[in-house]
Amino acid sequence: MTVLCVRFRLPPMYEAALPELLGLLEEFTPVVEALPPDGALADLRGAERYFGRDAVELASVIRVRALARYGVDCVIGAGPGPMLARMALRDARPGLTRAVPGDAVRDFLAPRPVAALPGVGTATARTLCEYGLDTLGRVAAAPLSTLQRLVGAKAGRELREKAAGIDRGRVVPDGISRSLSADRPFDRDELDPARHRRALLSAAGELGARLRAVDTVCRTLTLTVRYADRSATTRSRTLPEPTAHSPALTRTAYALHEALGLQRARVRSVTLRAEGLTPAEQASHQLTFDPVDERVRRIEEVADRARAKFGPRAVMPGTLAA
Repeated sequence: MTVLCVRFRLPPMYEAALPELLGLLEEFTPVVEALPPDGALADLRGAERYFGRDAVELASVIRVRALARYGVDCVIGAGPGPMLARMALRDARPGLTRAVPGDAVRDFLAPRPVAALPGVGTATARTLCEYGLDTLGRVAAAPLSTLQRLVGAKAGRELREKAAGIDRGRVVPDGISRSLSADRPFDRDELDPARHRRALLSAAGELGARLRAVDTVCRTLTLTVRYADRSATTRSRTLPEPTAHSPALTRTAYALHEALGLQRARVRSVTLRAEGLTPAEQASHQLTFDPVDERVRRIEEVADRARAKFGPRAVMPGTLAA
């Protein structure tokens, strides 16, 4: 086992702590890949030899240091590669690392449903299940030609390899979060478009505040709408200019939602994700002669300071105050 998949149990609105926690992992290995909003992959191949401990023992040290330094617990999965470490993480519990040894990979994968394999979407899983290939063990035992006829030549070859435990993935060091997300689930399946927009307003405001808190702007906004039947629709839009300005994010979120043309859709949750993050100092802002825009941005700065001092609900749009 050379790869850890770590998920830090961060409190809401605390994603800005992720870079510091990545630094904790980098004390053991420079090969660390961020998995926003609260996770990371770490390749411990060299660390095992250097420290004279295996990945599970190092995982215990990481957990203790995260608790001692930051008061943050974590769950950890370990495996021979990134895919297996991610899958092991799903079975992990606080205080216990779920490890998949190299000689137990097939036994670990065989009984799992095909949808549990990373990269297998709802449509692909449905197709495979229709032909009786509902577990990874059955997929691994199926002829390659059969899988290629069902899902395509390249996808079929990759699917068979992954189901057999062949993990060709690599941990790609990046060191910073490349996206932020804000999820707004509804207490019950929601039909009212006004409530959908209210959730989008709240999510866009949260994203803007979090981006500004770490002096970052985003280039792309992605909206994911999940429905009562567990299906989902995702749409993305590149912003006219990189921004962390909440009104600009809200306008784009509304436009994405309206473009879906939802009519009487039973919505379970909406999620906004800010992608293409770059430092704010490297971004440019098109100046305007509109005094209202400048006033709004100054008010936004004051509101940020008030929220930092008195809490996230200290200042909010009147629509959300009810």
